[in-house]
Amino acid sequence: MYNYNDILYFFKKGDKALRVFAFVGPSGTGKSHRAQMVAKMKNTDYIIDDAIIIKGNKVICGDSAKKASTKIEAVKRALFSFDGQVEEARKALEEENPESILILGTSDDMVQKIVRNLKLPEIEETIYIEDVSSPEEIAAARSARMSGGKHVIPVPTFELKKDFSGYLLDPLQIFKWKGRNTEPVLMEKSLIRPTFSYLGKYTISDNVFKSIVQYVSKSFSAIYKIQRINVEKSNLGITVYIDVIVEYGVIVRPALADYKAKLRKEIDRLTAMNVVDIIISAKGLHVNKNK
Repeated sequence: MYNYNDILYFFKKGDKALRVFAFVGPSGTGKSHRAQMVAKMKNTDYIIDDAIIIKGNKVICGDSAKKASTKIEAVKRALFSFDGQVEEARKALEEENPESILILGTSDDMVQKIVRNLKLPEIEETIYIEDVSSPEEIAAARSARMSGGKHVIPVPTFELKKDFSGYLLDPLQIFKWKGRNTEPVLMEKSLIRPTFSYLGKYTISDNVFKSIVQYVSKSFSAIYKIQRINVEKSNLGITVYIDVIVEYGVIVRPALADYKAKLRKEIDRLTAMNVVDIIISAKGLHVNKNK
């Protein structure tokens, strides 16, 4: 057992050490769905869930275990078993220096392992899913996990889009009331379907994106012809380069801005890929001699 006195100096607010709370429940029982609510109960803005560190509605560190290609890798990542993970997480916590944090896990053993791997103070209190959810709510959560492979991450979808490019993401907004005569609190979450549990491995050919580019252009009279399309893929998503010939007389900048916005929306809708950028170059003009 390590000596806590040797590791706590990074995690202090004045003379107070970091307070650590745990939220425990079996997989698929609705922990992530209720994480923000439990965090508010414990007056903390910080959550550790599936290898990511969250502050409020923002991911400040980590690469979600739900992106892992296998369940074994997902478990190891969720436990912060990799050296690079630990260094990144500790650096983020040192910079944030929170007063308290909530750790989610499927068992007491899991949250204890996370505490040990990140060298955090001992857990002050553990909240169990049964403490905040009814048997009916837990059963409904299990049914959603089993039937649809749906997972919840307690941050808004826009925070995750670049990290889950190619995954199916759905926004989930929930209003909570703390009591009569109080304002409702909007809690934003995201539903995702990890590839290892729902879709398996898949790829999207460049030809798919090129076809979408061509199809969308047909509804824009400002574009006479698509001359060239190039697609670059990265871990963040795709960048699309397009050379176009525009019709003479068109005000080019706003016309291409409208086309870009429509194209981005269609690629997102049809492929679930994050669009890093769409770069359009007007390479020439088409003059209709009949006009």
